[in-house]
This record gives sequence, structure tokens and C-alpha cells, in this order.
Amino acid sequence: MEKNFWNEVLKALEGDGLWTVVTFKTPHGPGTTLEELVRAVERAGWKVTFKANWWTADIPYGLARLDLRKDGREKILLGKWILGERLKLVRLENMPLEKGRDEFFRIVDSITSTLIHDPVIRTMREQY
Repeated sequence: MEKNFWNEVLKALEGDGLWTVVTFKTPHGPGTTLEELVRAVERAGWKVTFKANWWTADIPYGLARLDLRKDGREKILLGKWILGERLKLVRLENMPLEKGRDEFFRIVDSITSTLIHDPVIRTMREQY
């Protein structure tokens, strides 16, 4: 299952749209989940130019964002994850700029609603 998961994600990165949004279950916490995403895309030849991770302790879910470059092409991988017993793909979609950006802000807002006055989050929101 794990090999199929990564193959599907990497195949989607080659698709149209600036954003590739993957929704999945993972048995790992936020740090390991982010690093597994980084390792997988780097093995496929993508260079990670930015990475960030948001999660909530109240409900075990989070969001990983990777900005990527490969062969002059840019892509943003958005990983929406929830803890589960094993790695499992729930949904995979390529999105254009506006739709992906809206999805990103929607998820970050849901995770950070109590932290929205944090200056780091405010700065990141202004950049995107």
C-alpha cells in the first residue's frame, strides 16, 4: 500500500495545476509525516524550496506544505493528513492557483484559529 501511495502522489505532481493536494491518513506525527513527504519528492528529482507544517493537538490532523521545483517547473504539494493506523490515500487532486490558495488558507485557518495573532503566521499569510 505504501508504495502505491507514493507512486500516486508523485504521478499527480506531474499533472496540471500549480497545487497538488493530497488528503491521507498516516500512522506518524507531524515531523515524521513532513520528512517522509520531503524524502519522497526529493527521490523523484524535485527540489524543496520551502516547507512548513501546521497541526492541532486537539484533533490529530494537520497540513504540510512543500514548495517544489523540477526542470524549471514549480509545484506546491499540500498534504492534508489525519492520524490513522496505516498510510492510506483518501483523495488526490491538482488545482489551479486560486483554488489551491483558497484550500491552503481554509485549512491553515481551521488549524490555527486560536493562533491567528501569531506574527509568523500573519507574515506567511501575507506572502501567499
